[in-house]
Amino acid sequence: MTPYPTQRLAFREMTVDDLDDMAALLGDPVVMRHYPRTMTRDEALRWIEAARRSYREHGYGLWLIVSRDTGEFVGTCGLTRQTVEGEVFTEIGYLVRAELQGRGYATEASLACRDHARETLGVEHLIAIINPDNVPSQRVAAKLGLTLERMAEYNGLQQRIYATRR
Repeated sequence: MTPYPTQRLAFREMTVDDLDDMAALLGDPVVMRHYPRTMTRDEALRWIEAARRSYREHGYGLWLIVSRDTGEFVGTCGLTRQTVEGEVFTEIGYLVRAELQGRGYATEASLACRDHARETLGVEHLIAIINPDNVPSQRVAAKLGLTLERMAEYNGLQQRIYATRR
């Protein structure tokens, strides 16, 4: 089950047929500027496989987001299980194509995922793991009602952990 469509966006599960779009997204240095590095096509395939595994195991994952009007690929947004300093949390995460950034898609999709997590899945404690330099994502977190909870080591880097409780 995916989040309900928003005014401009629809969600669907990723498939291997989305590899070209996902490889372009994850290989784009602008999109991945707050990650340690861009990803290869093989890593994009593993990303899709991880999302599909999460759908099966948890009932959610990172979904593909597309324009409701055109069907155009916008990016990915969803919920993932993340381990931060030994604790497992549900994280809201997203990536939007570079040329579509700044149009509110990340906020719109993330709000739908937040509501889906709360209302459909019953998840009360949501987090966002955000690079300290990623000011746009910090603004999205604030719009979701998440506040800075702490700094934590995640994948060998100090990251900001934003969180909300219902």
